[in-house]
Amino acid sequence: MKRNILLASGILASLAGCTANHSYVDAPQKNDAWFVEAQQQIAKAKANKPIDKPAKNVILFVGDGMSIGTITAARIFEGQRRGMMGEEYKLAFEQMPYVALSKTYNTDAQTPDSAGTASAMVTGVKTKQGVISINDNVQRGFCNTQKGNEAKTAWEMAAEKGLSVGVVSTARITHATPATAYAHSADRNWEDDAKLPNIAKNQGCVDIASQLISFNDGKGLDVVLGGGRREFIPKTTIDPEGKKGKRKDGRNLIEEWQAMHPDGAYVYDKAGFDAIAPNTKKVFGLFESSHMKYEADRRDGEPSLAEMTSKAIDVLSQNKDGYILMVEAGRIDHAHHAGNAARALADTVAYDDAIKAALDKTNAKDTLIIVTADHAHTLISNGYADRGNPILGLSKKNGKYSKDKYGKHYTTLAYGNGPGAVKKAAGSRHNPTQEEVLKLDYKQQSLIKLDSETHSGEDVAIFARGPEAYLFQGAVEQNYIFHVMNEALGLTK
Repeated sequence: MKRNILLASGILASLAGCTANHSYVDAPQKNDAWFVEAQQQIAKAKANKPIDKPAKNVILFVGDGMSIGTITAARIFEGQRRGMMGEEYKLAFEQMPYVALSKTYNTDAQTPDSAGTASAMVTGVKTKQGVISINDNVQRGFCNTQKGNEAKTAWEMAAEKGLSVGVVSTARITHATPATAYAHSADRNWEDDAKLPNIAKNQGCVDIASQLISFNDGKGLDVVLGGGRREFIPKTTIDPEGKKGKRKDGRNLIEEWQAMHPDGAYVYDKAGFDAIAPNTKKVFGLFESSHMKYEADRRDGEPSLAEMTSKAIDVLSQNKDGYILMVEAGRIDHAHHAGNAARALADTVAYDDAIKAALDKTNAKDTLIIVTADHAHTLISNGYADRGNPILGLSKKNGKYSKDKYGKHYTTLAYGNGPGAVKKAAGSRHNPTQEEVLKLDYKQQSLIKLDSETHSGEDVAIFARGPEAYLFQGAVEQNYIFHVMNEALGLTK
């Protein structure tokens, strides 16, 4: 025993000596491309220094439903579209220097919804599912529990400090995530007055669209770009694209906005968007009656998320005091709910394009950029597919299609639940072909049959660059995101 102790002590002393003298052993793999690349990444990481000072601007990117599995699949998807094997590709936001995990549960839900999760990010407190920027004392759908429990948002605080404020989304601008920036509601569904119950109206609650118009004592948001035109116009009004409004109160909130901001620009299509004058300081764009189109279906009539993000930065950056901006890729979530991975991945890549545009247009020394998701989805990558196998295709190993226990093919991507499951309880799983699964409209197979695939309770990722970005460390509660933005902008004590 004594001899073993002495021997161990000698080995430890020898190792300590090597460390102290910086003596290294030869690694025969040192010229391997993977080895060299990793060494380059080490050098890059060492050169990166935290920016510990106030920020002038903050941009919060929210990929609605962008699970970590979605990031992985989108990375491969885009790499393969570029002619690569795919796995080695890097999305723009994956190259941001600071990364953490976000715990997404709501106070009343293990698997959350967008309203409660987005509220946490913009107010600094977790709350229940289905409510918009109100603390946990609210009971969903009960207006009388809303009063006095409103949680002030970072956007409201920034506007009070004289910063410019904006919200961009490919969903309806009154939908859960973007609404949390500017509104307070006991129910996320109260997007227009027709959806607001009479008892809530009598108790003084106001629909979300109306709150957007009256934001900051009528001064309004400086940039609003997204979908949801129907929430702002009466049922008796037909918009320029032939769609009726939803409002029962007869108010045309678009006309009210134009009267309140005569120097501002209201636009509803790409032509109007492109014609916005460079010095315009108020922009209101509603490009669809409901949600904007999926990226895979978008045509010349709508701006891309990257174009809207660039325009928003141009408008907001005219304020010498700075700005805060939310950019949501809202339709990643919708495609996942439909069990349609192809559109979800295309929208994730479009989201990455918007982030790249923001990274290119801003300075890391004065602009904090945060990229995250509100919640995850049940998308999984399974099987043992060969490297470079089409991510939307059938799983293939050693050049042969993989088969399940019953001799049927299966895709690499699948969902835990959703519309792609077998149609009958006693039914058997369909045997898909490669041609079938590579179509844009294909719904990935799922385990449990549901009309709409559900969210997942998994953590989501946070990526960050700029002032105070280094504060994202480890696994954090989702409401911590507000506190990093607050630390950067000094909104409240």
